[in-house]
Amino acid sequence: MEGNPSQLKLGSRGANMTDTSKTTDLFGKAQAAAEYIHSKTTLLPTIGIILGSGLGNFATHVKSATRIPYADIPHFPQSTVVGHSGHLVLGNIAGVPVAVMQGRVHAYEGYTMDQVTFPTRVLGLLGCKTLIVTNAAGGIRTNLTQGSIVAISDHINLTGTNAALGPNEPRFSMVPDAGQRFFDMSTAYSLHLRTLAIEEAVRQEFLLTEGVYLAVLGPSFETPAEIRAFRILGADLVGMSTVHEVIVARHMGLEVLGLSLVTNMAAGVPAAGRDTANTINHEEVMETGKLVEKQFTCLLTALIPQIAIEQLIADKIS
Repeated sequence: MEGNPSQLKLGSRGANMTDTSKTTDLFGKAQAAAEYIHSKTTLLPTIGIILGSGLGNFATHVKSATRIPYADIPHFPQSTVVGHSGHLVLGNIAGVPVAVMQGRVHAYEGYTMDQVTFPTRVLGLLGCKTLIVTNAAGGIRTNLTQGSIVAISDHINLTGTNAALGPNEPRFSMVPDAGQRFFDMSTAYSLHLRTLAIEEAVRQEFLLTEGVYLAVLGPSFETPAEIRAFRILGADLVGMSTVHEVIVARHMGLEVLGLSLVTNMAAGVPAAGRDTANTINHEEVMETGKLVEKQFTCLLTALIPQIAIEQLIADKIS
């Protein structure tokens, strides 16, 4: 238990247990990273985008772009996985200021949860009010097809840890009442943003379904027995990222839209029209990303200005 026991309200599940004298310097590091980024551009992004495996090429569509290697940003973790080039790209999409992460880091690379979610913290400090988080996922639900895009409606965290562990840091609160020790996750993925995405997909004449994303630690792909268990738990998709970034984003008060690209069917799940399941490999993940690049780019490019308008309306109401 943190803090001086004499200062705590015992028996209260939601009591503020933070002892600021014992908080880490995580906020200071994130602030230093944000200040460095601000020294490279005058742009103030309102939407942050994290691009998953095979989806990094979207960043090439950012206009008036400033590209900053992760290696140049103080305290920023560096990607080691193929398909995660490791650049922060700041510029405009359809006239909206954005910050695009061309690749992420994962716990299976040996990073701590503070390091995995550090970029999300920085995006919030840069001014992002909405986080669009994307990933490559295995399809558990049998009516999913390879190459389809799914709007994440909820997640199951089976990584064995939580990004909010450790001393609470309320200075990461980006909106009133955020930054709490105990925070709600019942609407982790914004229903309103999902609805915008689904309606835009209809206009673009493709089906965008919803699904529950289950996260494992990795790096090994799952076994068929695990996939059968995950299906019983209610999972539609499986992957090795996203949930901790979303946990941290919600701690800060950011709205979240999650999009999964089904790059392969999960272990033991045959693809449509096949009787047996294929062996899973990372190369297939990358190839599928290339195949749906145009559809993914068109969807995000159309969604970003709609989200920006919703942000303006919300700001006026508040």
